[in-house]
Amino acid sequence: MQTIGLIGGMSWESSLEYYRVINQRVKERLGGLHSAKVILYSVDFAEVEELQHLERWDEAGKIMANAAILLEKAGADVLLIATNTMHKLANFITEVTNLPLLHIADATAKQIQQDKIHKVALLGTKFTMEQDFYKGRLFELFSLEVITPDEPDREFIHKVIYNELCQGIILDSSKAKYLEIIAKLERDGADGIILGCTEIELLIQADDCAVKLYPTAKIHAAAAVDYALSC
Repeated sequence: MQTIGLIGGMSWESSLEYYRVINQRVKERLGGLHSAKVILYSVDFAEVEELQHLERWDEAGKIMANAAILLEKAGADVLLIATNTMHKLANFITEVTNLPLLHIADATAKQIQQDKIHKVALLGTKFTMEQDFYKGRLFELFSLEVITPDEPDREFIHKVIYNELCQGIILDSSKAKYLEIIAKLERDGADGIILGCTEIELLIQADDCAVKLYPTAKIHAAAAVDYALSC
């Protein structure tokens, strides 16, 4: 079993979910008392969030690169960024380490392709929904058609992520609004919904709506275990 290096803390609530899913997957695969070999580097999310909203991405990238270097030195064999948005800075990591970086969008897209779905909607931070680093990858590498909510809905989704979910606050009113947005996207032709922020999975679960959901944290974590056990 290879050792998974996890760049977490963005937020720590979703990092907990990564750790749980990774170990649950190892238990399912190997049984008994087996657990995952994981090294976690947890950043201070307040520092990262400020840099995100100030659009000082190069400085945030240096934080990611430093985390990757330290994880490699600590003995990691493969790296994961435990957040969707910060995959915008994946190149900062690949430039400073030779370790494989398992991209969250790739793991999610492969699952969507297995389900023979071609048109999906993407929920996440405004950075993820509006910039091309995520949508473009899904289209260019996997030929997926990706739609996003309208601007007011994107703003609402973004605010709930940072002001509520990242702080461990779960509100029924926010869940109801998210489900309204998902229903609109389904009417617009989406056959699947990518929960493209790892915190959204704390709010919306598969049995909340009829359309197929793709919880990226769970998919990413499971893919990491499968990789670690295959080498």
